[in-house]
Amino acid sequence: MAADLAEGAAHILVVDDDERLRSLLRKFLSRQGFFVSVARDAAHARRLMDGLEFDLLVIDVMMPGENGFDLTKSLRQDISTPILLLTARAESDDRITGLEAGADDYLAKPFDPRELLLRCNAILRRVTAPAPKSEPPPKTLHLGQIRYDITRGEMWQDKDMIRLTSTEAALMRIFAASPHEPVTRLRLIEELGRSGEQSQERAIDVQITRLRRKIEADPKAPRYLQTVRGAGYMLAPD
Repeated sequence: MAADLAEGAAHILVVDDDERLRSLLRKFLSRQGFFVSVARDAAHARRLMDGLEFDLLVIDVMMPGENGFDLTKSLRQDISTPILLLTARAESDDRITGLEAGADDYLAKPFDPRELLLRCNAILRRVTAPAPKSEPPPKTLHLGQIRYDITRGEMWQDKDMIRLTSTEAALMRIFAASPHEPVTRLRLIEELGRSGEQSQERAIDVQITRLRRKIEADPKAPRYLQTVRGAGYMLAPD
């Protein structure tokens, strides 16, 4: 079957030291309508990214030299391109480490290529998804010194744009559609296109923590992205 986003010709970079897997993923994803580039390690990936722009990065965690966690954390200092991590270990601690480093999603090896395709499409849909329809909200939400442009999906502090990952941007669209109203973890999981397994609830908590670091003066005592006991999370702009 063709990829949902084949017409958009999304460009994916696969970073993995396993030559066989790189070749298989390149062939499979290319058949789904994507442009695919491959890199054998972090250094190779950086060289490709110096000259090309990618819509999604698929990065193996267990690579020699700079591993996938470190590469993700480093890239997040400069870019917001969505990142899907591939890990040979399915332990929740590894998944949480990846999310905390800045990844948007993760997939444990071995995996069915069709699941990889579903994850890639879900991430790319989040990047381009329109804001949910509701009663017309204000065009800008103010969170202390931070302002969030609802129409553009952009976050600013004075003249500086705050970089958001695709998942963080999707969360802000969800919260901005219904400010001062609690949003359950289950709804967040569903709207982010993920399964409802218990580990995903922990993953949502990690994403919320990351988002709080960008909008709260004190992330440990959040003023604007509040936890509502028994109900989930709520955005409370000024």
